[in-house]
Order: sequence, then C-alpha cells, then structure tokens
Amino acid sequence: MSGKEHDDFKSPQPKSAATTAAKPTGHVTKPVDVDATQAEAAHAHGHDGAGHGTVGSYLFGFAAAVVLTVIPFALVMTHALPIASLIPVILGLAVVQVVVHLVYFLHMNTSSSQGWNNAAFIFTVIIVGILIVGSIWVMYHLNTNMMPGMAPVE
Repeated sequence: MSGKEHDDFKSPQPKSAATTAAKPTGHVTKPVDVDATQAEAAHAHGHDGAGHGTVGSYLFGFAAAVVLTVIPFALVMTHALPIASLIPVILGLAVVQVVVHLVYFLHMNTSSSQGWNNAAFIFTVIIVGILIVGSIWVMYHLNTNMMPGMAPVE
C-alpha cells in the first residue's frame, strides 16, 4: 500500500476537549408556515384515499338509520299494510339501511382506492347469498321428501 492510500484509512483522531465542549444555543424556535397542501399531505397518512366522515355526515347517517328502522316498526305495529306487501317493503328498507351503513359509516365508495374493499364486499355478498339460497333450497326439499305423510293430497 502506498502512503497516500494508507492516509485514507487512518483511524479517526480523538477530538480535543475544546471542540467537544457544549456550545450555547441561542436560537429561538419560530412557528412554521404550513400551507394547505402540506397540511393535507400530513393528514393523509396512509389512508389510501379512504374518506373521512364529518360530524354532519355521521349525524345524517345516524338519522337515516333511525328513520329506516322506525318505518318498518310503525308499519308492523299499525297494520298499515297486508302481510303480502309488508314483507317486501321491510326487505327493501333493510337493503336501503345496509347501503346507508356502508356509505356513511364504513365510507365505501366507488373510488379506485376502494377497489379491493369493494371486491371483498361483493365476494362476501355472493357467498352469503349462496349460503342463504342453498339453505332454503335444502330445507324445502328435505321437508318435501322427508315428510311424505304430511304432503297435501291432490
């Protein structure tokens, strides 16, 4: 190794006490001006485009959920509709209430960042639909085939 290369690999020399002594800091912290884009960027810490709910949106969602609960209850208690039309109305209001919960409380929307959430939700709906329809189908056929003495005579 030549002398120059040897100088590049020298071990660090210890500093004298004068250079390592604490230096007085006379600087004062000043408030930093933050513009709106910096504040938005700081607030968007890893939410991947998920919306935040405001107090107003939560209150609207809550009020809509309460109304969508009270309407079927009132329809049943007052016997306002015959049973044949009451059940579809209640099921329709239940679907609307599920949508209200998904939009106002779970913040599900059609933005591109919600793609995987929406795909998982659709998959869950399909599986639950298969489970419910399959269960009803099996119970109907079990009732028909296992209870031959109870079947109406034609």
